[in-house]
Amino acid sequence: MGDTLEFNEIYQEVKGAWNDGRLRLSKQAVVYKNNKTGRVDNIAASDLSGCYWRRVSLGHGVRLETKSGNAYKYDGFRESDFEKMSNYFKANYQVDLTEKDLCVKGWNWGTARFGGQLLTFDINDQPAFEVPLTNVSQCTPGKNEVALEFHQNDDAEVSLMEVRFYVPPSSTDEGVDPVEAFSQQVLSKADVIQATGDAVCIFRELQCLTPRGRYDIRIYPSFLHLHGKTFDYKIPYTTVLRLFLLPHKDQRQMFFVISLDPPIKQGQTRYHFLILLFSKEEDLTLTLNMTEDDVEKRFAGKLNRNMSGSLYEMVSRVMKALVNRKITVPGNFQGHSGAQCITCSYKASSGLLYPLERGFIFVHKPPLHLRFDEVSCVNFARGTTTTRSFDFEIESKQGGQYTFIQYREQAGRPVHLQQHRERGVRKTV
Repeated sequence: MGDTLEFNEIYQEVKGAWNDGRLRLSKQAVVYKNNKTGRVDNIAASDLSGCYWRRVSLGHGVRLETKSGNAYKYDGFRESDFEKMSNYFKANYQVDLTEKDLCVKGWNWGTARFGGQLLTFDINDQPAFEVPLTNVSQCTPGKNEVALEFHQNDDAEVSLMEVRFYVPPSSTDEGVDPVEAFSQQVLSKADVIQATGDAVCIFRELQCLTPRGRYDIRIYPSFLHLHGKTFDYKIPYTTVLRLFLLPHKDQRQMFFVISLDPPIKQGQTRYHFLILLFSKEEDLTLTLNMTEDDVEKRFAGKLNRNMSGSLYEMVSRVMKALVNRKITVPGNFQGHSGAQCITCSYKASSGLLYPLERGFIFVHKPPLHLRFDEVSCVNFARGTTTTRSFDFEIESKQGGQYTFIQYREQAGRPVHLQQHRERGVRKTV
């Protein structure tokens, strides 16, 4: 048996939508990479506590449980994959891959069990369905029932909005309300954003390009709160995919870009990116609303209770420590004017295109991020409006095409070609 096992076209259900990806088993970890978002699940082999093989709608699937209480489900396996996966799990992880049947009786009464991040509804000791408690947006107790509402996924064709559980009165535990006990179990793991306690820090009147306006940003331990004149947004840190810090072409301003999945909503508009604009000359002295001991214990040297510096540095430093994700900056590219970006247009809107070490990002309207691993090829075509510019076309592996027009001849075509050769991206001229 080899040191690794790889499976392509393995699917992960995210709030009602199927995302495909690749699952890789090694002696050190189980790694799943989402092809759509690039998000990576990395499960250390030493953290695995249980592995289950189940018959599901997309053939067969595995459910991996960790010692920390998290559960990961991946579907799309063939029946023939069971034997080699079972042998691999036993040989490298010392964990048995156990076959587990789901209940398909269709009964609507059973036993609700809480374990880790899941609420499992069992019928005769067989699971009928599972509810990831992190998907719960609201929990409302009633007289003899509890109603759960869920976060929605815009990519799902059909979304589950609400589930109601009837909780019968208990005859054994006197003085304990079973409805309240059920509700507290849900709320302890649910992604219900409540601004309890004081904010770690507050940034006043920050200029936001998308969504446009000036917002006060209150930083809480588990989410950030954008408060504007018209709209309020509460953004859990778990929805932050990536952070970008990009210098403006004029060298006097900085963009700080937060990539979100799922996006925030304003009416029917979805914002996958939160873009803040800062002046380099604006400074700030910041004091965190925590004691010195709490700061040291919580951030382990990443932040100090008293800090001073440029405003963009303070915001990016605090976000990096709380979100626990690295900040992506432009790579070694430099245009003929010395800037690390190129002025061009996308969908009739002028903006800045930044070549990164592992992709491209265009700001600010509409913002767009393309990873090299989702790019099929790039093409440099002579511009249609003037002979001194050309069009830069990117074709993705999913069949999408992105064209950046009025791309100046001197802007960096040789450097782009060299970058693409190094990354293995196919190009045409």
